[in-house]
Amino acid sequence: MNFSEVFKQSNQLCRVSPDGKYLATCVQYRLVVRDVNTLQILHLYTCLDQIVHMEWSSDSLFILCAMYKRGLVQVWSLEQPDWYCKIDEGSIGLVSSRWSPDGRHILNTTEFHLRVTVWSLCTKAVSYIKYPKACQKGIDFSRDGCYMALAERRDCRDYVSVFVCDDWHLLRHFETETQDLAGVEWSPNGCVLAVWDSCLEYKVLLYSLDGRLLSTFSAYEWSLGIKSLAWSPSSQFLAIGSYDEKVRILNHITWKKVTEFDHPATINNTKAVVYKEVERKPVVGSADLSIQQHITMGSTLFNTQSKYEICPLPVQVRVVKPDLDRANPKVGVSSMAFSSDNRYLATKNDNMACVVWVWDMQRLGLLAVLEQTSAVRCFQWDPRRPRLALCTGNAKLYLWSPAGCVSVQVPAEGGFQVQSVNWHCSGDSLILLGKEQLCLCYMEVGEEDIK
Repeated sequence: MNFSEVFKQSNQLCRVSPDGKYLATCVQYRLVVRDVNTLQILHLYTCLDQIVHMEWSSDSLFILCAMYKRGLVQVWSLEQPDWYCKIDEGSIGLVSSRWSPDGRHILNTTEFHLRVTVWSLCTKAVSYIKYPKACQKGIDFSRDGCYMALAERRDCRDYVSVFVCDDWHLLRHFETETQDLAGVEWSPNGCVLAVWDSCLEYKVLLYSLDGRLLSTFSAYEWSLGIKSLAWSPSSQFLAIGSYDEKVRILNHITWKKVTEFDHPATINNTKAVVYKEVERKPVVGSADLSIQQHITMGSTLFNTQSKYEICPLPVQVRVVKPDLDRANPKVGVSSMAFSSDNRYLATKNDNMACVVWVWDMQRLGLLAVLEQTSAVRCFQWDPRRPRLALCTGNAKLYLWSPAGCVSVQVPAEGGFQVQSVNWHCSGDSLILLGKEQLCLCYMEVGEEDIK
């Protein structure tokens, strides 16, 4: 495992192009495009203000940079560096901007969600979609890029419109049986649309492409409901995380619950392995330190080292009691992710912020528990292998695979603290993002599992 030098970035804006060849980063109002292998700068673009959102087009030929406060979007071309496009929404404002799947249209959502504007880069045509709903996830594209689902709010009722992305004509428009629709998400195969209600009511609705209601699922009433939702890559399972600290798994044939996963404070499952991070500070005599080492107190020499130990059962997990009188209490399953091979599901329960749970989807049971010394900020699966990377806001990278766990010190000077991680699409490298810096971590060739 090797690490690159450290580069600057702002607002965690760092994206690998879909084809895996380029790395784009934002530094204030500048957009920097590098070769992902050599990290040499290929293009440098200057925007009109500080960039708050950046996104690659699907074919890796264009980059969108949004400046929401000024209502501006600028688009840059890699093939023609002198060409650029500027979209000004004017006084109506801008709160969201994104590419369409074809990489030739841009969808801007105006302030107060008054409308969605569809801009064409090819014909300069403009289309408007009314009544978009301000919610957790109001727009979603099918994986094949053919259809767009849009959540709408009209006359105090929730609706979903399905558009064909080729020419933006309306395919289906139907009312949903929700009190306050919170989000829409296509299954990976594009056959089913999941629609869920706000946290005040536990309800998931599953619709076919033609708007037929296939099934409705509700686990309980009169309590805070759904907090997160995730499809398995094969579309066979739908995982629903809720405020009652459980994950419920629905199957794709009957849409009934197959099983539910608890997150208990005491783990006594004999089929699960509990890995606990144990820290120790390196002992260095003051006589061994040079003047330079005294100056660089933030260097890796003084960072706390850690390793994983396997704990004997039963294990008591640290639980933080949430303040239930405040909005959005830190309780319930907020993060879930399936591995690329559908074999594993990783979850995080917010009132056990230092713990990541790994579930085996073949035997539908708990496989591993990773208890960290600090709260888990981010976790993400390798897109090619069953390997999970996570970070906790310190100078370490943590990796889990079926073979075991490892804690890796990031050898960057100046106290580099990993706030989030992103895998390269090949699975051969990781982008580690700090508050204002980034570095790349390269996996060794053939490093399939953690040794």
